[in-house]
This record gives sequence, C-alpha cells and structure tokens, in this order.
Amino acid sequence: MSQKQNLIISRRRFLTNSVIATSTLGVGILVGDKLFADPTKIAMRVKDAPATHPLTPALQLGTASLKALEEVKDYSATFTKREQIGRKMVDAQMEMKLRHDPFSVYMKFLKPGAGREVLYVEGENDNKIKAHDVGIAGLAGTLSLDVDGSFAMADNKYPITMAGMQTMAAQVLEQWLSEIKISDVNVNYYPKARIGQTACKAIETSHRRQAPGVKFSKTRLYVDASTNFPVRVQQYDFPKKSKKEAELVEDYLYTNIKTNLKLTDSDFSTSNTSYNF
Repeated sequence: MSQKQNLIISRRRFLTNSVIATSTLGVGILVGDKLFADPTKIAMRVKDAPATHPLTPALQLGTASLKALEEVKDYSATFTKREQIGRKMVDAQMEMKLRHDPFSVYMKFLKPGAGREVLYVEGENDNKIKAHDVGIAGLAGTLSLDVDGSFAMADNKYPITMAGMQTMAAQVLEQWLSEIKISDVNVNYYPKARIGQTACKAIETSHRRQAPGVKFSKTRLYVDASTNFPVRVQQYDFPKKSKKEAELVEDYLYTNIKTNLKLTDSDFSTSNTSYNF
C-alpha cells in the first residue's frame, strides 16, 4: 500500500471517529440486537414482587411511568446526558425525535459539535447509523456506521438502539427487580421534587455496601408529576477508597417533551430537506 493510500485511510478514520465520538447516545437494555422494553412483562414481574419489600414503591412508580408511555407513538425532546466512560466524563445535549414503531431516532446536537446530525431507523439503511459531523470533520460527508461498532461506541456507554424514555425506565426497573432479593436497601420518596420549573415525583434507592450483582450505590428516578413520564435517571457509583462520597456516573434527562406529533418517515430520512445530510 502506498504512502498516499495510507494517508487517505488515516484521514477517513480520523473523520469517522470525530463523528462517532458523541453520536450514538441513549440509555436502555439491549437483548441481542433488539430493543427490550416490554411494559406488560415488567408489570407482571413487579406484581409478583413481595409487597413488603423496600423496593416495591420504587417498582410501582417505575411501572406507572412505563404505563404512561403506552399511548405515546412518537415524541420530540431535548436530551441531555452526562456519563462516565473510563476515567472521562462525557457531556452532551441534543434535540431528539423518536418514533416507537418502527423504532426510529433522529438527533441534532446542541453541544458538543453543534449541528452534528445522527439518525437510525430499525430495518432501514442496513440497520446502520447515518451520521455527519460539522466543521473539518464534516468533509467526510454522510457516513454509515455499525450501531455497536468500535467507532460508534468510542465515547458512549449505550448505542442509539437504546435511546428513549421507555427503555430508560425499563432499565431501572430491571435493575430494581434484580435487587429484589437484597434486603439491605434504603428507599426514599420525594413527592415534591423539581427539575427546573417542572414538578416531579422522585424515588431514590441506595445500598450501604456493594453486594454481588449490585452495580450502583444510589439510583434516582424522576417522574413528571403532570404526565407521569419518566424524565430523568441518575446513577451513582460506590465510593472509591480515596473518596467518601458516591460519584455521579450516569445522568440522563428529557425536557421539552412533545408527544404524538405524527412523525413520518421523512423525519427519519437523510433526504429531509431541513436536515444537512
């Protein structure tokens, strides 16, 4: 291979990595290559949970928030995330459109890389992400990327297939259901919590010590008081030896939510003239 060819390949890899570093953002559960968030099955498992267990109120609040999304076919929102990847904290904010069937996501970044766009439609585009960057990196044009490829996951904990409030709530419920066998858990309920000007109900679960299978020392789920939508999840790591306080390692927030907009295929297409693919 010539030196010129090596330079071209290196440049394309650099540009691709620039796009992907913050493109596939979301939170949820992935089983195989499918999005997993079956509210009916989760509700049945919650119903079978011991009524006297400390986690039962948390499970009930989470299940109610999933139920509130049953009539939501699509929505737009501002999605803000903060998550620790390795030793680095990653912050991003974007305008999002999401449709449940077929599962479709469009994101336009506000920061970092304002103007960067990413979209994914289940069953379309060979099930790949379509993405383009801005500035010099944008010279690469529109790229097709594997949702769980090394570039796509370079600076993200979860692939784009995990985006959305439904999967966010389902993840927390799965976590709490897996902890139902543990009695050493504290649960606090905050019926008058707020996120900015939004009134919320919040529930916080915490563990004094790390038991097998318990990943987070503290978990908070916020539910919008008026819509009952799950709008925020915060997860805290167990304190390191050198630190006394638990550290926030995941924070996912949905604001400015507008539902049942009758989004069409055009809203999730690179041919949409209001996009810059």
